[in-house]
Amino acid sequence: MIFSGCMGLGMWYRYQLTGRIKALQELQNILELLAGEIRYGRATLPECCGHAARYLSAPFDRAFARIGDRMAENTGISFGTVFREETEGILAMLPLKAEDRENFLRFTAKTGFSDGQMQLRTIEQSMELLHATEERQAGENTERCRMAVGLGAMGGLLLILILV
Repeated sequence: MIFSGCMGLGMWYRYQLTGRIKALQELQNILELLAGEIRYGRATLPECCGHAARYLSAPFDRAFARIGDRMAENTGISFGTVFREETEGILAMLPLKAEDRENFLRFTAKTGFSDGQMQLRTIEQSMELLHATEERQAGENTERCRMAVGLGAMGGLLLILILV
């Protein structure tokens, strides 16, 4: 039981490491979807969020639908503020670092004065930053994942030897 518990801990740590890469990929897919809506649909960012909600998985689908609805109400709150408010809780649940969240939300800071091309460029910059982080993390994770499982197994064996 000790061995399987330690091995399970190593597997859990491995899952955490790969979870960040999956989350980064999901954020890149969201930004790609928004960029496509702006580029080909000629829609504004608030409209893009409403359209993108149909193609996203939970919990992002509900958040993007709420963003579209809140912006359609035209209460005077900026898009960046609404976007941050609606996505903050979801991003906090994902295994991301603070810099990953900020890289994802970077495009929302420049939406008030931007035309479509400028918005596209800031979304692409956010995608590039997330992609660079994902590549760097993927290179490091191969070794870390093997080490996590190996250390879990060896730690379990060591505990068994000490207790016997």
